[in-house]
Amino acid sequence: MSNISPVTGHYVTIEVDGLKYKVFYLENGTGQPLVCQHTAGCHNHQWRGLLEDEEITAKYRVIAYDLPRHGKSDPPENVEWWKEEYRLTADHYANFIVALCDALELEDPIFMGSSFGGNIALQLALRRPDRFAGVLSVEGADYSPGFYLDWWQHPHANAAQVCASGVWDLMAPQSPEADRWKTWFYYSQGSESFKGDLYFYSVDHDLRGKLGEIDGDQCPVVMLTGEYDYLTTPADSARTAAQIKNGTFIEMPEIGHFPMSENYERFRGHLIEALNIVQGAKSTSA
Repeated sequence: MSNISPVTGHYVTIEVDGLKYKVFYLENGTGQPLVCQHTAGCHNHQWRGLLEDEEITAKYRVIAYDLPRHGKSDPPENVEWWKEEYRLTADHYANFIVALCDALELEDPIFMGSSFGGNIALQLALRRPDRFAGVLSVEGADYSPGFYLDWWQHPHANAAQVCASGVWDLMAPQSPEADRWKTWFYYSQGSESFKGDLYFYSVDHDLRGKLGEIDGDQCPVVMLTGEYDYLTTPADSARTAAQIKNGTFIEMPEIGHFPMSENYERFRGHLIEALNIVQGAKSTSA
């Protein structure tokens, strides 16, 4: 039996909002595309459990990308990006994801994102319901204030240690210790982008009063949130889903803010349930 993973990596060139990016992504599987966004300040390694899940990749082409400035995706190629502060906006974030799906020529993709990726999932359902077969908002809500803080990059702090340690108590104590330490390790490598990501998460993302405009028939929305998430609590996600036409909420016991990396085996059962809900909703509306 080969020890070589079936997961493969590629680069794709994308132009969006006048910026040119070389974007790295991992993929595995065949079938309907399932496009996966990592959490703020992290990278696509968070989705390795899903990428190597034979049951899911038998039905879905799982694609997990590194957002520009994260992992193996560099900042933009055609501007002097180092002369401006990085602050991710809802407009650019949504435009980038649509451009990525277009560049990869994906038909009827399902989008899944966690944390600030869960929030952009809601933005996509509102802005481009025609482009996605459904969205899975993991640890997402209509509004997530209070986390855009200067001390994520304070000169008196070790930013890598601060960012990594800041995620520790967002994980469930029941999650395997090795997986919690891996999640901590992932965050020790992404401190430069963390604060800019959180500009979107806590400042520019605000769908209060707009959730009723999301057409859950055209683009089904399923929200999944872990019991131990105190940034976006299960109550926050449940409240959000209740305001979306045909929105669905799944609470995940004994999981925290990083379900796909801190405890994939527990998360996968909820993920399969969510995918079945999307497929059922689309077949009913067809």
